[in-house]
Parts: sequence; structure tokens; C-alpha cells
Amino acid sequence: MKRQWLALIVTLLCVEPLCSVVFAALGGGGAKVNITPPVGVWLSGYGSRDKPGDDIVDELYARALVLSDGSNTVAIVSADLLWVPLQMTREVRQMVQTKTGIPQQNVMVCATHTHFGPKIYRQTKLGPNVDDNTVDEAYVRTLTRKLADAVFLAHKNMQEVRIGAARGEVPEIVYHRRPRQADGTVHMAFTLPPEVLATREITRSPDGLTHVTFTYPPEQPQPTFGPIDPDVWVIRVDDCQGGMLACLVTFACHAVSGSACPDWFYSISADYPGETMRVVERAAGGLCLFASGTAGDIVPIKRGREPRYQIGRALAGEVVKRLQFVPMSDEVAIQATKAEVKIPLKPTLPPERIMDADGAQGRVTTEIQVVRVGDVHLLGLPGEVLVEVGLEIKKRASVKRLIVTSLANDAIGYVCHARAYDEGGYEPGPGTNLARGAGEIVVEHALKLIEQVDRP
Repeated sequence: MKRQWLALIVTLLCVEPLCSVVFAALGGGGAKVNITPPVGVWLSGYGSRDKPGDDIVDELYARALVLSDGSNTVAIVSADLLWVPLQMTREVRQMVQTKTGIPQQNVMVCATHTHFGPKIYRQTKLGPNVDDNTVDEAYVRTLTRKLADAVFLAHKNMQEVRIGAARGEVPEIVYHRRPRQADGTVHMAFTLPPEVLATREITRSPDGLTHVTFTYPPEQPQPTFGPIDPDVWVIRVDDCQGGMLACLVTFACHAVSGSACPDWFYSISADYPGETMRVVERAAGGLCLFASGTAGDIVPIKRGREPRYQIGRALAGEVVKRLQFVPMSDEVAIQATKAEVKIPLKPTLPPERIMDADGAQGRVTTEIQVVRVGDVHLLGLPGEVLVEVGLEIKKRASVKRLIVTSLANDAIGYVCHARAYDEGGYEPGPGTNLARGAGEIVVEHALKLIEQVDRP
């Protein structure tokens, strides 16, 4: 009898709580680290700034989400920055691997693309400021460590989770800034006058694409507005009590809504993504990460102090709505992979352009990454990708639940489709060093990588 009781006691001591048992199959953790620079750093996003930043409208953060299915662990970082160069991404990955053991190819670093964040990179896509002191090197070193720290803390806080994903739409807060004239050329429309904005219509063309169109006064030419990507994707992560631990939001729109407010032009701010994340965190709980969709030619419909909050809250409203009824699962396979991509440069470039290390060979070397969470595929593309490139990938991809992000892991300028080079305008002109065909190269590599991550 004593032996039977002893065996029973040993058995009970060896049984772990339910949450711990399930955690071995699916775990997750989130963390947020403040990355606000000191007042006085130079800001990145507008070349017309002629002095350092002099105020803080709201704090900047790096948010990290770590997920594990027991066999594979991935980390996604969302940072309130204009972009993150590949060199910094590699340093963060090395630190993460050393601290947590997460393989480097399983770490994705995304920028929210706020145009009111610190300047952190001398070799910019346009880059004439290589010899000045507009980059605070001490801050950059601290920033790199903080990005890695966010992953470390998220990994340290892992627990049992359930995961689900849902898609919504918010077409009314954006438009395509490259309207095409009757002769096929593009006249940039970074902003629109109130009388034109008042004529807004949202339509869906026979090919299934969503367009936000406007009517100009009769005496002016009537341009054709290109498509937008209205999708709002949310990945929800719950703890074992059913509360939201974290969510990842993806939407395609430039984070420039604060640019029409003179008082904020030299102020540190996370722009509308910061407002979206704050509202979601208050309303739904947990941590909210934001990753930019393919927003290279997509901008907010209005700019200014109040529009910045309106856009952020409108997006947050759709996110909170979709988060309420997400089918959740604790049986989700997780996988990640990345691939090197070489993109040719334009044959002739202005002499002041700053190139990457392989610029002398007429190309830039970057990467594409895919993180698979169950049947959801998160595609990370480098640079500011035009929406047409992202829509083409979605159209041709072999998977249904595809989330396409840009400004992931690297900053390579605008990634344009071929027709943009014929149309002209900012993005294929002064906005990029990449040669015609860059967008098509990215599309083909992305499609191959998506197929590769699904192979057994």
C-alpha cells in the first residue's frame, strides 16, 4: 500500500499544469521597449528639414512578438522608425540569437515608417549627408541593443497561447498618390485640395482591385487614380485565459499624416501607426504591433494634427472590430525562411548618391523573408514597395491568407513596377537607385519563397 501511495504522489508531482503542457506545443510572448531618442537628434523622412528635432509629440517604441510551436521559434519586431537598414537588422539578429537561441533567419525587423523618427543611417537611399554629423552614433548603438532587448524580454515572458488571424478593410482613409494623366504620365499628388477630396468615391474594378477616385474641377484634366490595398490584417495571440496577449496589424499607408502640421515638423512622433497601436492596446488589451503594407505610393487622405488622430483611430476601430471574432487555435505550425535577392541599379546615377557595399558592381544585395504561422504567411519585403507590386504578389500567390509587408529588414529605396518608369514621377525617379525591373524581380523571388516555406 505504501508503495502505491508513493507511486501516486510521484505521478502527481510529475504532472504539469495544463498551460505548461500546451505551451510545449504553442507558446508566445510580447514586450515593448521605449526607443525615444533625446531631443536634438536629426529626424528622418523629409530632406527639407534644416535643423534637429526640438520636441516630442509622443514616445517611440520597439514592440516584439515571439512565437514558438515547440520546434521552431520566430520573432517579429515592430519599431517606430522610418526604416531599418540590413546592417542593423543583422546586428539585432546576432544579439537575439546569442541571448535567446532564436535562429537569425527567424527574426523579422519591421519599421512603421514614421517620418518623424530619428535619423539612424548615413547611407540613405538618397544620401548626400554622409560626411556630416546628423546621425547620433551613440543613440544608434543603444537603439540596436534595445531592438534586441525587446525580443529577449518577449522570449523571457513566453507562455501558452492560441493564435488566429482575420482580415478587414479601411479604404476610405487612403488614396493612390500617382494619378495618371491622359498621355500616360504621372503628376504626383502628395495632397489633394478640399474641393477635390469632397468628391471621393470608392469603387471596385472588374479585376477585383479597389480604387479611391476623385473628380477635378471641369477646367482641369481628369486623371486616373491607381489602385489601393484596403486590407487590414490582424494576427491575434491570446493567453491561456482567453485574454489578448498581443496582435500584429498590417495596413498600407505612408506614415506622413502629421506633415501638414508646422508645429510638429521637427517633433518626434510615431504618426498615425502610434495612435493606432495605443488605441488598440487600450481597447483590446495586450500589445499591438504595426507593420506597413506595400504603401510606396499610398498616402493618407488628409494630413494635419487632427487627421493624424482620425486616421489612427479609424484604423484602430477596424482592428478592434476584427479582433472580436477571430477563430483561435492552439495547434499551429510555425516556420520561417529568407533568401538573398540581387537587384540591378540604374546605369547612371547622380554623383552624390550613396551606394551600398556592392554598388560598384551595379547591384544592391538585399533579402526577402517569409514567416508562416499556420495557414497565414507573413511576407517581409525590403524598401518602400509600390502597391502594384504587393497586389501582384497577392494575385499570383499559391496561398490564400497572405500578409505582405514592406520596409522589413532593409532600406533600399522605392521598389517600383516596370510601368512606373515610363510614367515618371518621384518614386521611379529621384526616389530610387533601383533599375527598371526591380519590382518584377521582387515579385518572382517572393512567390518562390512562399512556395519554399510550404515544402515539407
